Amino acid sequence: MLRAGIVGLPNVGKSTLFNAVVANAKAQAANFPFCTIEPNVGVVAVPDERLNALAQISSSADIVPTRMEFVDIAGLVKGASQGEGLGNQFLSNIREVDAIVHVVRCFENDDIIHVSGSIDPLRDIEVINLELALADLSQLEKRADRVRKQARSSKEAQAELAVLESILAVLNEGKPARLVDLTEEEEVWINPLGLLTRKPIIYAANVSEDDLATGNAWVEQVRAIAAQENAQVVVISAQVESELVDIPPEDQADFLEALGVKEGGLKSLIRATYTLLGLRTYFTTGPKETRAWTILAGMLAPQAAGVIHSDFERGFIRAETIAYDDLVTHGSMSAAKEKGLVRSEGKEYVVKEGDVLLFRFNV
Repeated sequence: MLRAGIVGLPNVGKSTLFNAVVANAKAQAANFPFCTIEPNVGVVAVPDERLNALAQISSSADIVPTRMEFVDIAGLVKGASQGEGLGNQFLSNIREVDAIVHVVRCFENDDIIHVSGSIDPLRDIEVINLELALADLSQLEKRADRVRKQARSSKEAQAELAVLESILAVLNEGKPARLVDLTEEEEVWINPLGLLTRKPIIYAANVSEDDLATGNAWVEQVRAIAAQENAQVVVISAQVESELVDIPPEDQADFLEALGVKEGGLKSLIRATYTLLGLRTYFTTGPKETRAWTILAGMLAPQAAGVIHSDFERGFIRAETIAYDDLVTHGSMSAAKEKGLVRSEGKEYVVKEGDVLLFRFNV
C-alpha cells in the first residue's frame, strides 16, 4: 500500500489536513507545537468514479477501491536532525514512507500562532529541507567512512564510494539528493540508507478559503521552489477540507463550486502523488466485485497479475484486456467483444492506465 508522510513546521495545518482527509482519524489539531507525538496513521480509499460505472455494467455486489495510507508526522523544527523537538524520532518515521507531503503555511490567521512568528514559505521550506538534508548527510558520511576502507581493495566499493560522494556534493550545495541521477545498480547501494531528500515530494500550499481558487503570492513562492527541485505543488485549504467532512457527499460539489474549484484537496493530493510516483490503476470487474488495483507504470501483464496474487503471476497464461472507455461506451463485455475491442494479451503486454483485465492462469 502506498504510504505518504505529511510533514511541516508546527501549526501549518498538518493535523487539520490529516483529520480532514482521513475523516475518522484521531489526530489532535491544537494550537501549540508537538501536539502530535506518535505518528497518526490513516487509510483512505482512493476516489475513482470509474469504479461505479464498471460496477453498474457488471452488476457487481461490491466495489473495492485501491487504498492509500497517510502518516501524520509531528511538526519538525530547526535542529530536528540533532534531536530538537523529538526530531530524531520524527525523522525515522519519514524514512518509512514512499512520498513526502510537505505542508507549507500560506495563510494569515492571528489566532493560529506561527512557530517562527510570521508567514514566510521560503524560510519554512528551507528549515524543513535543511533538517532533512542534515540527517541525510549524517547517514551518507557514516556509510562513506566504512566504504572508504573497503575501497582500498574492492572495485565495487570504489564505485559505491563515487556514488556516495556525488550525492554528498549535491547535499553540500543545498540541493536534495533526488536531483542525482542513478542507475538501478547504484540505487541498490543507497536504498538501505533511506535518504529523506531522495524521496519524492509534494508541496501542499495551505491557503485560506478565499485564496483556494486563485492562490496568492506565497503560493507562487512555493511553486518557484518546487520547480527547482522537480517537485509538485498542490494548493489546498485544510480548513475547507475539514468543513467538507460534515457536508453530505451529494452536496460537496456545489460547496466546492461556490469556492471556485472543481474538486477537494484529497483528490488533488492523491492524483499528484500517483503522478509523482509513476503509478497506474487497472480494474477487475464481475458480478462479485469491481476492484481497482495500483501498479507501477511500465509493469507487464504477469507483474500486474502478481499484485492480486503471486499464483497469478507464476501461472500467467494471458490477460483478456479492454480499455475502460471502450467498455463503458459499449455498455457490456459481450457488446465490446462483438466490436473486436477485447484483446488477448500475453506476457510482454505493458498494462495501461484504465485497463480492465481478466487474467487466465494455471498453477
